[in-house]
Amino acid sequence: MDLNELRPEHLIFPDWPAPATVQAVSATRRGGISPPPYDGLNLAEHVGDDPAHVAENRRRLATVAGWPGEPAWLEQVHGITVVAAETIRTPVAADAAWTRQPGRPCVVMTADCLPVLFCDRAGTAVAAAHAGWRGLAAGVIAATVASLGIPAGQLLVWLGPAIGPDAFEVGEEVRAEFLGLDAGHADCFRRSSTGRWLANLYQLARRQLQALGVSEIYGGDCCTFSDPARFFSYRREPRTGRMASAIWLKPGT
Repeated sequence: MDLNELRPEHLIFPDWPAPATVQAVSATRRGGISPPPYDGLNLAEHVGDDPAHVAENRRRLATVAGWPGEPAWLEQVHGITVVAAETIRTPVAADAAWTRQPGRPCVVMTADCLPVLFCDRAGTAVAAAHAGWRGLAAGVIAATVASLGIPAGQLLVWLGPAIGPDAFEVGEEVRAEFLGLDAGHADCFRRSSTGRWLANLYQLARRQLQALGVSEIYGGDCCTFSDPARFFSYRREPRTGRMASAIWLKPGT
């Protein structure tokens, strides 16, 4: 057996009550061919890895995850631009994508930032958002919900692997930015042993989703920083690979 072979058990399939028309997956770093420091399933072209390795890793993920078509890759910039996946032919500067078109995966890449996957209860629309602290503060979640054009109470959301609340240390300026938006965000921060702050990306995202009216929120139980065997982490290793989280509507639905 090829020790670098990508197998289904290397991937995370969200545990959420999405309708049968919706498929989703989140990759780990396992099962790819990239050498250190990108070992192994690096899916990003912009981090210095050999493009041939990235292409093979993407091919493997598409095959094992069962992607029905070429995904809508983005050039993520920590902003709030949301694009329709079917309009993307080459990567565009955006941090979220949505679609009602079956067979077109929406995908975001992360290595500590929070991937957020959306679908509606009827299984007619999906979206994926890249939500680091800058994107959360800027409003990428609200922008994605608005782009879907579906009442928030009809949405289901899954929070993928991100840096956990015991590892994400930030300065006072980050906390102040969130408190300027909503004083209730104070509950998402606690003092670190160094006197700075530990930020809870999962809790920040949940709070924002709930404020919009989203009640069905799942996932949010990983820490990319503290699990180097499974996940890339930019905070842990600035020269590293990227994982992908994707969601799509099954063709023929």
